[in-house]
Formats: sequence, structure tokens, C-alpha cells
Amino acid sequence: MTARERDVTATPPQPCTPFAPCAQHRSPSHRPGPANAAPPPAEAGRDDRQAARSASGAAAPRETGGGTVPRTNGRQVTTPGTRPRLPAPRRTGRPAPVRHTLALLALPLVAALVLPAAFAGGGTRRWFGGRAEGQRAEAQAAKDAAAAAFYELDTAQRDLRISIETIAAVDDSPAARRAVADFEALGRRIDEVSHRYIDAVDAHDLDRVDLEASVASRARAELTAAKDELARVKQELDRFGEGLGPLLGKAETQLARLAPAVERARQALRAAGEALDTVRGSGLKADDLAARLAALAPELTKLNQGAGQHGVPGTLERAERVAREAEAVRSQAEGLPERAAEIDRRLVSLRTRAQALTTRAGQVEPVLSELRRRFTAACWQDLQQVPEQAHEAVRQAERKLKEAQAARDAQRWPDATSLLSTVRALLNTTDEAVSAAGDRLRRLNAVQKDPQQEVERTRFAIRDAQRLAMTGRANPDPRHARPLDESVARLERAIATLEGRHPDYWHFLTETEGVRETVARVVARIRQERGAGH
Repeated sequence: MTARERDVTATPPQPCTPFAPCAQHRSPSHRPGPANAAPPPAEAGRDDRQAARSASGAAAPRETGGGTVPRTNGRQVTTPGTRPRLPAPRRTGRPAPVRHTLALLALPLVAALVLPAAFAGGGTRRWFGGRAEGQRAEAQAAKDAAAAAFYELDTAQRDLRISIETIAAVDDSPAARRAVADFEALGRRIDEVSHRYIDAVDAHDLDRVDLEASVASRARAELTAAKDELARVKQELDRFGEGLGPLLGKAETQLARLAPAVERARQALRAAGEALDTVRGSGLKADDLAARLAALAPELTKLNQGAGQHGVPGTLERAERVAREAEAVRSQAEGLPERAAEIDRRLVSLRTRAQALTTRAGQVEPVLSELRRRFTAACWQDLQQVPEQAHEAVRQAERKLKEAQAARDAQRWPDATSLLSTVRALLNTTDEAVSAAGDRLRRLNAVQKDPQQEVERTRFAIRDAQRLAMTGRANPDPRHARPLDESVARLERAIATLEGRHPDYWHFLTETEGVRETVARVVARIRQERGAGH
């Protein structure tokens, strides 16, 4: 191989560029397909040119004097003894790949010139910003702000409605009714501004592609006005809620009392029932307590129905009343055994006392006989009926005792207690009458023996009152001196009644006792006036 042949065969293949296509680039006629398929019409000219190049010897091997000259990678390779053939003359036109590349590079420039002109007219929105897009953004921001204000107002109204319902359920005062009416008026105001907000939102579709700038501006103005109005009503609602503080505090206090009050009523009823069962287990009937407890059953039903049906004030008052009455039933049931035992003791005691008074009433007649024999009629005449009255009172007391015993056996505790009280009053009156006869005889004997002791006792009371009236004064107060002077004169008259053969000692004793009572009233008046600073 000659040096020229080595140079030609050793030349490396050139890289592919848009302006120098590589040897591997095939024409559309070389694409895979059927052997006999006809080329597309668009490619007919290219195939003709290719056939012409082949006919001129550019692609097919030819025979020379030295042998066949093959084509390798677009270059001619000479064989020994042959002369290399010159390359075919270059065509004047650009290759097809170069034309395609230039066309693609020119497309962006053409689009930049054509598209603005195509979409600028007709009032349509610009694709890449513009006045309409800015107005749309501002309107959307106003819509979002109005939605936030609407949500805040709705939340505040819901919270405040709970407070109003609480006040209305608990408080029925004029202030509470006025608060409910004011809240209803605010509710109507809120409905008005809410409707205006909703109408403003529904009137404008901010997502339209062909939204005009004037429409977006009008939407922004209407939504901003709706937002401002919602905010103003929210402020009014907040001020109204701040003014509900006292009413709401009172209502919450009553609500806080409601559940504990109802629970106390239930526990009181349960405790009363248990106490009643215990009493009945000991043999006592306690029918009256059972009837009182049964009368509370409807009240318990109403308590179980709750405050929603009967109101908080009514339920609270009912719970307190049920608890109070049930506690009374429980207390009386627990004290019933002791009460029965006390009635038994009183029956025995009053029966013994009635028997003793029967004995003492029999002793009144001898006392009266002595009074008649030794003293004038004025000293004993008012005691003449004591023996008969005493016997009658004792007989009535014994009858009442039998009735009380029957009531005790029937466990009619109130009746038994009332009858025993009547028996006690009868015996007390009889005891005083029987004692009066003996006391009269004792006092008359004492004054008959020494009337001066009664006189000195009365004069000492008068002198003590006179010293008190003169204390700190040069002259006594006429209001005090006059009754004291009259008391002295009255005592002197009583002493004069002791003169004679048969003095009236009982009149003397009543007079001296009356004088001492008058003097005691004067002393009490003097001390009261001086204590008050007169």
C-alpha cells in the first residue's frame, strides 16, 4: 500500500453537524419497509436526484483498469494500480437538514411578533398581566376579607345566642326580657348585612376568563363595603355582649345551683324512704309520714323531666322544697321511736299526777272550813268552788288520758300529743286552785300573827324608790313623786283596815301587794329614763 493510500484509508470519520451530515444519515428512500413499496410523492424528487447521482458513478462501484474502486464512508478508496477519482461537483443549494434547522430557529421570533397582535383586540384579557388582572386580584382579596368578617360575625352571634338562651331560661325580670328583645333586633340587623354580603358575592364571578377591569373594580368596591358593614355590626354585637355581664353572671349562678339542688332533693327523698323503712321494721306504722312522702312523688317526676320543660327558676324552687319536706319526713321518721317512748312516759306521769291531785282536792274542804271559822267571808269566799272544780278537772283529765292512750295504741302520734297537752293544762289549773286554798290560809295566818312585817316590807320599797327619784336632783320629778305619794297614802289606808274586831286581812294583803307593784313600776321608769340620758 502506498503512502497516499494509507493517508486516505487512515483518515478518521468526521463528526456530524447540521451543515455536514454524517455518512450514516439515510434518505427517506432507505427507511425500512416493503421492497416494492412506492416512495411518497413528497420524496419523489429526492429519489430522482439520488438515482442520478448513482448513475454518474457517485454511489456504485465501477471497473477500471486496476480493479474495482469501492466507496467507504463517503470516501473513495483506490486499489493498487488505479488512480483515485475526483469527488463529484458540490451542489449550489443547502442540504435539507440545514433548511429544517433554520426554520425551527425562526419560529419563536415569528410567534413573538404574531401573538400580541392576534390577542390584543376585542376587549379580551391579556395573557401576561395587565389592568384587568390587577383588578381581579384586588377584588379577590376584598372577597376573602369579607368572608373572614362574615365568619367572625357568625361565630360571635352563635356564642352570644347561647348566653341569651341561658338568661332567658333562668331570668324573667324586665332587664332580661329587654336583653332578649335587643338581641332579636341585632339578629335582624345581622341578617340584613349578611344578605347584602351574599348578594355581592353572588353578583360577580371573579373566575371568568373575560372579566373586565371595570367589573372587577365594581366587585371590589361592593365587597369592601360589605366587609366594612359586617365589621360595624360585629362591633355592635361585641358591645351588646359586654353589657350582658351582670345578667349572665346571675343566670350562670342559678344554673350552677340547679344540678346540686336537684341532687340534694333526690338524696333527701332516698334518705327519707330508708328511714321510713327502718321505722316500719321496728313495728311502727308511720302512716302519716308515708302519706307525706308519697305526695312528693309527682314533684320528683317533674324534677326528672328537667329544667328544659319546667324552667330553671321553677325547677330550682321545686328542688329546694322537695329537699326541705323530705328532710322533715326523714327527721321525724328517725325520731319516731323516741317520740313513742316519750308519749309513753308522759302518759304514765300525767296519770300519776291526776291521782295525786284527786287526793289533794279532797284536802281543800278542811282548809276552807278553817278559813270560814277564823276569818271574814271576804278572805275565803272566792275559794268556795275549788273542791268541786278540782274534782271535775281531774275527771276530765282522766278521760283525756284514756283518749291519748287509744291514740298511742293506734299510732296516731299527733292526736296523742295534742290530748296529752290538754291533760297537762287541766292538771296545771287544778293544781293552782288546790294550792291557792292552802296558800291563802298560810298568808292569812302570817299577817294575823304579825301585820307589821308586811307594813315594813312595803314601806322599805317606797323609801328606796323615793331615794332613787331624788338622786342628783334638788326637787323630784312630778311624774315620779306623784305615784310615790299616792302609794304612801294607800298604804296608810290599808293599815287602817286592820283596826276593829274582825279585820279584813286579805284586803290588807292585796293592798300592800298592789302598792309594791306600783312602786316597782316607778323605779323601772326612772332607771329607763336615766339610761336614755333624759
